[in-house]
Amino acid sequence: MATYKQLTAQLEKLHKEVAVAREKEIELAIADIKQKIVEYGITAEELGFSSKRAGAKKTPLPAKYRNPKTGETWSGRGRSPGWLAGKNRERFLITD
Repeated sequence: MATYKQLTAQLEKLHKEVAVAREKEIELAIADIKQKIVEYGITAEELGFSSKRAGAKKTPLPAKYRNPKTGETWSGRGRSPGWLAGKNRERFLITD
């Protein structure tokens, strides 16, 4: 029967062999995939690797305030516009 040291040495050897075999198989798989991509003209988007961010598009918020002189609107988010600065916002509320 093999000793503990012999078994651990065999195990280390097997781990190294597994790593080498995996790397070789990965290289072959990548080469095969690249060949098929060229052969069929497959794009990254078709594979689901779009460079564009696939997220929910934000819709603009409805206007909450309106400048009666110019018709310019503001949603109430972000920096307030100059026409509203220092004034009572209640006067500019859209009540529709």
